[in-house]
Amino acid sequence: MTDDSLTAPFQAAIARAEELIAGAPFIRTEQDLLEGYDYLAGRIRASLQMAFDHDLDRPLFINTTHQFSRQGLDNPDTLYFHCYLTDDVEYVVRGRRGSTADLSFQVMGGGYTPEGVPPSLAAFDDRELDIASDGTFELQLGPFEGAKTLIVREVYNDWETEERGTLWVERADRAGVPAKPLTRQRLAQRYEVAGKLLTGSVETWLAFPHFFYLKEPVNTLTAPASTPGGLSSQFSSIGHYELAEDEAMIVTVPVCDDCSYQGMQIGSDWYISTDYESHQTSLTKAQAAVDPDGQLRFVISEANPGVANWLETLGHRTGPIMLRWQRLTRDLGAADGPTVEVVRFADLPSKLPHYTPITDDEYAVRIAARQRAVARRMLS
Repeated sequence: MTDDSLTAPFQAAIARAEELIAGAPFIRTEQDLLEGYDYLAGRIRASLQMAFDHDLDRPLFINTTHQFSRQGLDNPDTLYFHCYLTDDVEYVVRGRRGSTADLSFQVMGGGYTPEGVPPSLAAFDDRELDIASDGTFELQLGPFEGAKTLIVREVYNDWETEERGTLWVERADRAGVPAKPLTRQRLAQRYEVAGKLLTGSVETWLAFPHFFYLKEPVNTLTAPASTPGGLSSQFSSIGHYELAEDEAMIVTVPVCDDCSYQGMQIGSDWYISTDYESHQTSLTKAQAAVDPDGQLRFVISEANPGVANWLETLGHRTGPIMLRWQRLTRDLGAADGPTVEVVRFADLPSKLPHYTPITDDEYAVRIAARQRAVARRMLS
């Protein structure tokens, strides 16, 4: 590596990020470490994408969060689109509304950092758009003082039937203007930016669990509350589990009819989703079995309890839990939220008031449906 190497800052950032990954305090097993290195690959990929695909003169939506690039306890039910902004111009967002449960927009005054959540300057969903009969819409945004990013979330409640829409953004004042020519200075700057994004993102998501769920008592979940730094119509409940091999957690929550989307997920200590494609680590109210009393009862465990609403821990004895409600028509209270009980795994049939076992073949059908749905909607 020579002093004039364009990639030198990024190489140094990779080395620093690897140190952070290898030194994470929660690593207990070889699996934890390997998952950390897999996570690092996604962070490297995303940092290069954000640095090199980004052009303030020619904005576009970048998809940097998906099953190959996880971050920030990413929601398995959401497609995330990210666009950089400058705060002194007007943008036009155009698209065609799909049939997903929610489509929401948020203008942020910066990126997430180890110090916390950036200010949210505007947050709304498609109920505030003028959508034509064919589903098309046009949205004018800005100028917003202090605006740095626009995040769009397209959220699925039913993975198998809902269809994503289309979306793009442009600066009206730069339409028809060609891209700037490539120079050594611009390339050097992009490698430097990519390096800062890489180490910054690893440091940020190592810090965030301490802000949100690790401060809560283990094996508890908070009452539903407006998500910090999130959307105006989203509420969430968060916590973390720690289960012995012979234990399971039962999470009970009422089905909410006053929102388009309700979902629950568990994750890993890397503050990311776990394999939601070929394992059942998340469920929405459309995917979950509802008991006759209108309650959703989820079982979190390593071993298979033989019920439809099993959330697989995949070798993780500890990890975060998050429930989300989106596109709400009212605020939620404690009665809308979850209750938690940790029980012996062998006692599950007697602890579930509407215990309804399913076969391994029936569970395999559920997994096959998840695989098809993720492949159908996937952006990478």
